[in-house]
Amino acid sequence: MNTLPALPENNYYGRTLKKTSDLKSKACVTTSQPIPAFIRQALAKVHPEVTARYYGCGTVVPECLEGCRLLDLGCGSGRDCYMLSQLVGEEGHVTGIDMTEDQLAVARKFLDHHMQEFGYRKPNVSFVQGYIEALTEAGLKENSFDIIISNCVVNLSPDKRRVLSEAYRVLKDGGELYFSDVYSSSRLSDEIKNNKVLWGECLGGALWWEDLVQLAQEVGFTLPRLVTANIVTVDNKELETIIGDYTFVSATYRLFKIPDVSNNGCMVIYNGNITGFEECLDFDAWYTFKVHEIVDVDEEVASILTHSRFADEFTFQPPGTHAECNVQKSKVGTNSKTGAAIVPKLWCVVDVAGVCTKFTTHCVYKVCETHADTLPL
Repeated sequence: MNTLPALPENNYYGRTLKKTSDLKSKACVTTSQPIPAFIRQALAKVHPEVTARYYGCGTVVPECLEGCRLLDLGCGSGRDCYMLSQLVGEEGHVTGIDMTEDQLAVARKFLDHHMQEFGYRKPNVSFVQGYIEALTEAGLKENSFDIIISNCVVNLSPDKRRVLSEAYRVLKDGGELYFSDVYSSSRLSDEIKNNKVLWGECLGGALWWEDLVQLAQEVGFTLPRLVTANIVTVDNKELETIIGDYTFVSATYRLFKIPDVSNNGCMVIYNGNITGFEECLDFDAWYTFKVHEIVDVDEEVASILTHSRFADEFTFQPPGTHAECNVQKSKVGTNSKTGAAIVPKLWCVVDVAGVCTKFTTHCVYKVCETHADTLPL
C-alpha cells in the first residue's frame, strides 16, 4: 500500500484525542441542524463508547438509502457506519475505511453488538484499514458503491485531488459523494497549515471553497451542490490569534458522477416514497420538492435525478407541459435547513438568519459583498 507523508493528524486522532471532549475547538463538532426523528432513533442504537469517539462537522445522511452500497471515508470509530447500517437495511452494505488503527479497533469491537441490536442475521458493515487517497489499493473495487459519505475528514488529507479522484473511481455511474467538511475563505498560510493542533482540529487542512469547485469538476464530478453551511466558531483564544482574519465554514456538499448533462431542464414531480421524507425532500439549497407538486428544474438537476438512485422517486415531464401557474419554481436564495440566504453562485453563502440587516456583517465568503444586492430577505 502507498504510504503518505507523516502528518500531524496521524497521532492526533486516537492518541491525542481519546474522546470528543478532548477537542480544543468547535470545528469538529456537529452543527446544530435539526436531525429527523428516524435518524435520531438510529443514532440512539449506536453503542455509547462508539459515539464518545465521534468527531464530525455535520450530519452526513443522504436520502434514498435502502439497499444501497455505501462507503464512509475516514469512518473513525464507526458511529456513522452503524447509524447508516440501519438505513440501508439488511440488503444494503456499509464499508468504513480509516487509517487510524486505534479508531478501527473501537469500531470492530462492537460489530457483533450492533448486528444483534439491529436484528440482522449477517453483518452488513465491514471496516478496512487504509488511506482515503488509495481506495483501490485498499481493496475497494472500481464502480462498486452507490454513495460515498465523509464527515470532516477530507480536510485532513494532504492530497485532496486524489481523494476526489479515488472516490469518483469507486462510485458507480449515477453515484454520489455526499460529504461535510470545513472550508476556508481563502488559501491558508503555511503557518496555519503546519500547526499540528489546527490540522488535527480540521482547520489547518481546510480547502479554499474555489479549489473544491475546480478540483471536483477536473475529476469529473458535477458542480458541487451546497446542502447546508454554517460558520465555524473556534472559541479558543490561542487558536484564534493564529487564525487571524481567516473565516471557516462547515458545509455539506453533494457531488454526482453523471455521464452527461442533458441540454434541457424538465418538470419533475416528487412521489413521496423516500423513507423519512414522505412530505418534502430538501435536495439542496435551491430545490425543495414537496410531494405531488410540479417543479421546474434546470438541466443539471434533471440529469442528476434521471441518472441516479433518485430516478424512481420522481415523475419526469418535458418543460412547458403545464401552465405556468401550476408550476413551482425553485426558490433560489433560501436554504430551508439553515435559514441562510444564498446567491446564484452556490459557493457564496451569507448568514442572515433573522438577526442581521447587513449582509456583509455575517459574510461567510468575502465574494458575497459583490453579490449583496442579489440576496433576497
